[in-house]
Amino acid sequence: MTLAPWIPAVLVAMGAGILDWRYRRIPNWLTVTGLAVGVAVNTILFRWPGLKTALLGTALGLGLLLPFVLLRSLGAGDWKLAGALGACLGPRQLFAVLVGTILVAGVMALAVVIWKGRLKRTLLNMAHLLAALFSLRMPGPEVSLDDPQATKIPFGVAMALTVLFYGMGRAIGKV
Repeated sequence: MTLAPWIPAVLVAMGAGILDWRYRRIPNWLTVTGLAVGVAVNTILFRWPGLKTALLGTALGLGLLLPFVLLRSLGAGDWKLAGALGACLGPRQLFAVLVGTILVAGVMALAVVIWKGRLKRTLLNMAHLLAALFSLRMPGPEVSLDDPQATKIPFGVAMALTVLFYGMGRAIGKV
């Protein structure tokens, strides 16, 4: 298994993580470029199977995270970043990265919630989200990205950290 697809993945993820941390947005020029480079690298290295893997990875990243974008609990830049990373890594490795990202984002969220003293409010919001899910309705505006009082976690940073650590693990043969 070659490490070449990990190079653009790490570069795109690190750029996105820095921009998400600093400006709270991930620009289209970065995600579109990452997607194009991921498709190109996989196609050049693996021909038609590489193209198929890149497109399936993109579809997985965009498909899995689309509901969260539609519910306004995840930004569109984070969504497009997952698609770009899927083009680089393919579906199997992207899935592992997304699971790791959820864990990293959860730790980040817990730290921020405790630090800001918003644990009770966060637990109530989680209950509202679950109630909305089970009643098949949209949650209220207090639990979306539209709420200016909401504690927001830069998901792109969590994704960048996960890709960096996973990529380093792959490079040294531990993952």
